[in-house]
Amino acid sequence: MSLHRSLKTKPAALNRHRNVLTREERIARLREEGQFIIGESSPTGLVKVGNRKPSTGKKKVKKEEDDAEE
Repeated sequence: MSLHRSLKTKPAALNRHRNVLTREERIARLREEGQFIIGESSPTGLVKVGNRKPSTGKKKVKKEEDDAEE
């Protein structure tokens, strides 16, 4: 049986930025920060973990090049 085309996912769709992390991703992030210790910390009731996408600034036009051309 084939899969309907509306249900197929594209590889690019899986690489998008997600604001919501899975529990495993949250635990991994907290372990890096030293806020979660295996065996001592509970995996339920985890603190919120921000997953902010860094914004890229717009390229600034150099005025020196514009002045030199005129």
